[in-house]
Amino acid sequence: MGKLTFIELAKRILEEEKKPLSATDIWDIAKTKGYDNLLHSQGKTPWATLGAQLYCNVRDRKDSPFIKVGTRPKLFHLKKLANNDELKLIEQAQDENVILPKQPEYLEKDLHPFLAYYANFYLKAYTKTIQHSKSDKKEFGEWIHPDMIGCYFPIDDWKPEVVEFGAAIGGMAIKLFSFEIKRELTFGNLRESFFQTVSNSSWAHEGYLVAAEISVDEDFQTELRRLSASFGIGVIKINIEEPDSSEILFPARTGETLDWDTINKLTMNPDFKDFLKRIKIDISSKEIRKEKYDKVCNQDELVKIIKKNT
Repeated sequence: MGKLTFIELAKRILEEEKKPLSATDIWDIAKTKGYDNLLHSQGKTPWATLGAQLYCNVRDRKDSPFIKVGTRPKLFHLKKLANNDELKLIEQAQDENVILPKQPEYLEKDLHPFLAYYANFYLKAYTKTIQHSKSDKKEFGEWIHPDMIGCYFPIDDWKPEVVEFGAAIGGMAIKLFSFEIKRELTFGNLRESFFQTVSNSSWAHEGYLVAAEISVDEDFQTELRRLSASFGIGVIKINIEEPDSSEILFPARTGETLDWDTINKLTMNPDFKDFLKRIKIDISSKEIRKEKYDKVCNQDELVKIIKKNT
């Protein structure tokens, strides 16, 4: 029996079970049947990888063999096995059993794990939360530190010989990210939030303004698009109900160089200093110590973060 991809694994389980299943259920059944041993690779959170790949397959491929059923929980099924009446009953049951809560009262810090999840799976970046309280803001001003920073390493994508050669000549193509997080973006805080992001992201290759609630007003979206294009700052919308539905609304412009003067100033923060040290160690060892960066939660853990505040 040959090796399987996550998509092939999901298809096999759904063909055998003949009913809609969540990504977690698909993974649990696969482990019970021993199919998890047939994967090319698993990683530390295979259920999250499975869910992310299924969601993207449904969203991005017109010829996807899968369909998404309901949202609480999100289930997947095979198109060829789907019975429309059955699917309607499932969605109706979900609607009847779920009491829609009020808009959750979460804090900006509650969005950090969602961004760590998105950055890891969709930007291939490892993130670090910056505790502003550890810095002396009086020295350099208020808008120096981003809320989170991240690094993409080519170690997982390049062959070992290329990684070693790149490290030897100082040509490791890492990419540094800077993230400013807001609970919401409206006309009331757009310009301040945007220029705060510009101020504390100039040092990185890419800077992003991140929020969970972003106004859909047409004039607001036009202004947001204009600011993004003018200053090269990207915008990420976090989806707290379906983390895999988080998306880049406007991409960041990638800078070719780093602002070393600003990086030097940022090292007054011990979190930032430790982040730089960690990157150097991982590049030298050619091994990414994932536990040294922000934890990447699975979807169930992310949902609990928001539920505790409802």
